[in-house]
Amino acid sequence: MDHPLIDLINQKIAEAEAKGDFDNLQGAGKPLPPADDPENALLNRLVKESGGVPEFVSLSRELDRLRAELRETGDRTRRRDIMKEMSMMEAKIDIARKAHR
Repeated sequence: MDHPLIDLINQKIAEAEAKGDFDNLQGAGKPLPPADDPENALLNRLVKESGGVPEFVSLSRELDRLRAELRETGDRTRRRDIMKEMSMMEAKIDIARKAHR
């Protein structure tokens, strides 16, 4: 089933083409840049441009934060809790890396 506004969208595109709105666009006539994941290329570009990172990167940053906290903490109970969190974080990073591939 087509989008309910497809006729309006096509009309607006045709009007813009007739007015020359698509003439002399940056990159016109040049090949598209290669994409590792063509089906999600637009989504990936938008995420990247908005500062998004793969999950394993954000998890790795959290792991670094936990390591720093471990270095600064003298409380044995807290150190044990941090090491548990680090162990879980390393497992999550491994899973996220495998999913990213």
